[in-house]
Amino acid sequence: METILIQPLVAALMAAMIAFRSYRKKSLDLSGAFFGFLVVFLHLAVNIRAGIMLLVFFFTSSKLTKVGAEKKRKSDAEYKEGGQRNWVQVVFNSGIACSLIVLIWRLIGWEDKCLDCRESTLITSLWGGIIGHYACSTGDTWSSEIGVLSDAQPRLITTFKVKKRGTNGGVTKTGLLAAAAGGCVIGLEFVLIGFITANCPDVALKQLLVIPLATLAGLGGSLLDSFLGATVQYSGFCTVRKKVVGKPGPTVRRISGVDILDNNGVNLISILLTSVLTSVACVYIF
Repeated sequence: METILIQPLVAALMAAMIAFRSYRKKSLDLSGAFFGFLVVFLHLAVNIRAGIMLLVFFFTSSKLTKVGAEKKRKSDAEYKEGGQRNWVQVVFNSGIACSLIVLIWRLIGWEDKCLDCRESTLITSLWGGIIGHYACSTGDTWSSEIGVLSDAQPRLITTFKVKKRGTNGGVTKTGLLAAAAGGCVIGLEFVLIGFITANCPDVALKQLLVIPLATLAGLGGSLLDSFLGATVQYSGFCTVRKKVVGKPGPTVRRISGVDILDNNGVNLISILLTSVLTSVACVYIF
């Protein structure tokens, strides 16, 4: 009964504080702050480990967005001070995880579980999807925010030809390492918090395998995002603005891709596929 009453109240207070602070710091616009409140509340209210995973993704990504702001402003035609992510970006980067978390909550309530197919294949697969989701989101965001600051010119993932900074599908070694690091951090969070919230001594050490799995999910999700960006997302160079843009126009020379998906669509598909693959991997591993 105490958990039923206290955890949602604490979650609501923390979600409100985070949403207000993020709006004030320009990490989120007004719509993003509102939906951000709902997403953070849902995560923290039903599963602390999932809530912290979301916060690790959000706060690290927000901090990295502000690093090298001047350099990013020069190359990114859609650059916004602080990031100012809107509700669409919030939902596309957390919607799948929200659905999986609710399913886990409906099955086991507020209890936390380790990855163990002997106890529940379904819970293990659902947790695998959540790990894949945030490993991909974190890895891709870290790759984008750090990779663009690299002195090396990005290469298009489909042809390996050098392209301008800001081209969708462009990758650098620095960006790929950042993607792997982002996934690794998610894996570490899952394991470390799990030692506190989940009681499963028989398989506790085996949970460490989540760390390399999440690292691969972060790297693989970023590569998948880059491949989609290079093929089904348009990139062109505007001769007037002297920047890479995401829509064709009379003053825009095409660099790569076709105008089928925007950045949000590419993110959603890469997150979905990475979540599915990581879910399947968890069932086989655990």
